[in-house]
Amino acid sequence: MLFKELQLIEPILAALETAGYSTPTPIQEQAIPMILAGNDLLGCAQTGTGKTAAFAIPILQLVTKSMLHGNSNKGIKALVLTPTRELAIQIEESFKDYGKNLRMKHQVIFGGVSQVHQVNALRNGVDILIATPGRLLDLMQQGYVRLNDIQFFVLDEADRMLDMGFINDVKKIIAKLPVKKQTLFFSATMPDEIEKLSSTLLHNPAKVTVTPVSSTAEKIQQAVYFVEKDHKKLLLVSLLQDAAIQTALVFTRTKHGADKVVKDLTRNSITAEAIHGNKSQNARQRALTNFKNGSTRILVATDIAARGIDIDQLTHVFNYELPNVAETYVHRIGRTGRAGASGIAISFCEAEERAFLKDIQLLIKKQLPVVTDHPYHSASPAPATYKLPERRPAAHQQNRNRKYSFNRSSQNR
Repeated sequence: MLFKELQLIEPILAALETAGYSTPTPIQEQAIPMILAGNDLLGCAQTGTGKTAAFAIPILQLVTKSMLHGNSNKGIKALVLTPTRELAIQIEESFKDYGKNLRMKHQVIFGGVSQVHQVNALRNGVDILIATPGRLLDLMQQGYVRLNDIQFFVLDEADRMLDMGFINDVKKIIAKLPVKKQTLFFSATMPDEIEKLSSTLLHNPAKVTVTPVSSTAEKIQQAVYFVEKDHKKLLLVSLLQDAAIQTALVFTRTKHGADKVVKDLTRNSITAEAIHGNKSQNARQRALTNFKNGSTRILVATDIAARGIDIDQLTHVFNYELPNVAETYVHRIGRTGRAGASGIAISFCEAEERAFLKDIQLLIKKQLPVVTDHPYHSASPAPATYKLPERRPAAHQQNRNRKYSFNRSSQNR
């Protein structure tokens, strides 16, 4: 199927063509017609499947239609709520790209920066507002934002809202929305509290599930390196000296850890920058821009800061430290292998992280191949065995010592 078969208006089709898009991803193919038909939508899709375009494109068309039918007041017509500043900025960029041929005003608001520019934009009138919960609530309480005219509401990355403790703020915002509106609800996973929220928010929704919950993209090659904690920085430097790794996103659990990894890499003449919550917004955007344009080869990030990172042709993701929440692993490695592309995800595992690895493998129902042919291979005991569906423990025991290597030349894009 092509975008031109989805009954999109010509200005949007022209913008998509300019951006080089002709074929929708599965979630776009399924969701766009449902949204254009006026349905509430419950979308369950892993990161990297193209869900931003799945809601941005039809919202642009529906708001345009609404304005043509006389709703041209300065009230906000569509609200997109998302958990992080980086993701909010990238969603706003998507609206700008897809709506470049439309007379539409859109604005992004988030905390960590002065509110002056954001308030001035709101005073001049905004059709589509993309916001993080904290700053939106703050501006609502100051009287700068009213949600009385909202016709379309998107709650994006709902599970991350829960993880970050935003769920109460989200509920306060929802309470201020009109009863009559079209609601689009997206989440990569569906924990109980998110399911309860969706059931109260959505009215007879259409449902789109592109891939199984907590699954990883098939084209992402995954592997684990067992390594002592003190040898992780040596192993990372050794691997990143491979010129075939053009870009890499390295994950740490803490902000301090991210800064430390950057120092280790810089000492070894590897260009790297960190992105996390202690960095100023300008510093975070500068690091992200440098990474996108290739002047910085390695970006080191914490989970929350990296949630909105969407980089084309990102070849590698490194889990320098394994996440202590298994679902986070899925989000992390979803930064590569996006929209059908291939990618490589490499995880370092020290002795104290073996339990995390076990949880991850149980969640994704897959054993990560173990790389043993490297100079820092850990001699510590192997992780506890466990039974995967339709697999015998003995098979796992045989496979965990198997050497595994990547054909890196195939990744030299």
